[in-house]
Amino acid sequence: MGVKNLWDILETCKKTLPLHHLQNKRVCVDLSCWMVQLQNVNRSHCPLKDKLYLKSLFHRLRALLALNCSLIFVTDGSIPGIKLSTYRRRLNTGNEAMPIIHAKHTSQNVSSLKRNMGSEFSCMIKEAKLLGIALGIQCLDGIEEAEAQCALLNAESLCDGCFTSDSDAFLFGARTVYRDICLGEGGYVTCYEMDDIERELGFGRDSLITLAILLGSDYTQGIRGVGPEHACQLVRAAGDSSVLQRLASEGLSFAKKPKNSKKKGINIGGESKENYDDNKRDFNGNKSDFPMDNQFLQVINAYMKPKCHSADSDAVNRALALYQVNSYQLHQICAQYFDWTPEKTDEYILPKIAERNLRRFANLRVTSSKLDLHPPINEMPVKCPVSRIIKQRKIQGKDYFEVSWEGMDGVEASVVPADLVESACPEKIIEFRELKAQKKKPSHKPRQKRDTKELDRKLQQLVDEIEKESTTSNSIGEMKIDAPTSRQKTVDIKEINGKLQELIIDTEKESSSSGSTTSRGGMLLQQRMMHFGTSSGGCSAATEVIDLISPLPPRRCPVSKPRECVEVIELSDTENDATPQHARKIVRDQVSKASDDYLYKKSDNYASKISVICFD
Repeated sequence: MGVKNLWDILETCKKTLPLHHLQNKRVCVDLSCWMVQLQNVNRSHCPLKDKLYLKSLFHRLRALLALNCSLIFVTDGSIPGIKLSTYRRRLNTGNEAMPIIHAKHTSQNVSSLKRNMGSEFSCMIKEAKLLGIALGIQCLDGIEEAEAQCALLNAESLCDGCFTSDSDAFLFGARTVYRDICLGEGGYVTCYEMDDIERELGFGRDSLITLAILLGSDYTQGIRGVGPEHACQLVRAAGDSSVLQRLASEGLSFAKKPKNSKKKGINIGGESKENYDDNKRDFNGNKSDFPMDNQFLQVINAYMKPKCHSADSDAVNRALALYQVNSYQLHQICAQYFDWTPEKTDEYILPKIAERNLRRFANLRVTSSKLDLHPPINEMPVKCPVSRIIKQRKIQGKDYFEVSWEGMDGVEASVVPADLVESACPEKIIEFRELKAQKKKPSHKPRQKRDTKELDRKLQQLVDEIEKESTTSNSIGEMKIDAPTSRQKTVDIKEINGKLQELIIDTEKESSSSGSTTSRGGMLLQQRMMHFGTSSGGCSAATEVIDLISPLPPRRCPVSKPRECVEVIELSDTENDATPQHARKIVRDQVSKASDDYLYKKSDNYASKISVICFD
């Protein structure tokens, strides 16, 4: 419990810090407080036999383990004699608790009482200690109060803070107290710093002890009629440097109301002045054979000089040592209490151990940098636990890296924060980005477009020859040509056909080298041939266009025209009788055949449209 209403008084000094604040810290844990919290949370969900409180403790420990937060479990020892009345009142058993508690007596009073180690709560503490030892967390059994032992370690700078819900940890000398912890989304811890309490409230350790005497604590019932606000006013009026001295020498007289108060003769305890006797009654209103200052001194000494292991004792040194996770023992505990297989246990704990190792490696590099030592990653005394970075990920808006681990049996890869990898091994990030950039580059050189000027020139030359041939044929008219002229025409036709085939091949090469779906040469061929058909008057009015992107149409068979529409060309028996119409028909057939063959054979390599040219 601690001091009554003290958490409310310290509310203005409370800080809510992210869970990441515990990274690389050493913290003492009042194990009894943690188990009470977990037991109260899980009591309404399932019975104790399901061990849900222990499973919750396991997940809390693995989360802190990943942050490289070193924990020390501290358990309660014997009950201080000054706390016996409070302990009995809480158990609500009165004298019945005595048979199961062995008392150590002195000449004046009971000094300490051993706890009942067979109770249900004591068995829960034993289970928690076994789980902690399997995870490499040592336990320090306190002589009396666990929070007093935690406070001593914190005051001696042997740990960075202590986890406890008992507010009297500050009265024992603690400087940093973590009260609550949350592991959900956006995990956090609530923290109280003694520096903030002294600066904002003006209360030092002596003032807090005085507040405990006035308000009540585990060692005293307090002064009846004194509330938190009034107690704070009295302590501030007395001053932190002299409040304990005045309390020990003057008793409660410094806390009495002034003589000009409206309620004269009434003290803080609510009793009449005539019936109040400092030497006959203690601050609880009970008869006492000891003077008042002696009663105050007992409470003061209980807080100022608690019974604890000294900072240089063997028990403390053993608890401060670092231990490894005992996988075999952890598998047995999880199988016994949670019915987990070893594989499931490893799935939970091994990635956290790997992340802890990476944080330790990062701390080593940061320490080296502070000493102006910058050794490369392969020359570090400890090998980097990260083998390589697999990929970059984003979880809940935060940057992470999926990394492959080196020398971690049972886990190959897991996800860790990006800032951790940046501080531990920035060389791995550089290597990952270089490999990623190389994968984005094309495997072949970019194709260069072929110069089409030469192709355009050849196409224009071919068109000019065809136009010249057509003009020559028209000028002859109906005149007969001799045999040599007819043979010359045949040679010219073959030559034109050959040039056309060469031009088509050049166009195909130009299309494949450009890498584009639309061939520039094919477009030029289409434009030039259409231009020729229009200018020479030899192209039919309706030009059929074939779309090579669409499915290939079936090849058409020539359909005979009706007899009344058939154009009859009279051919002589000899080559000397060949007419100009016959020569033009031969040129037309050769060009059309070459174009048709190219369209149907090479259509898969083109996405352009080529016109089929017809001549009259």
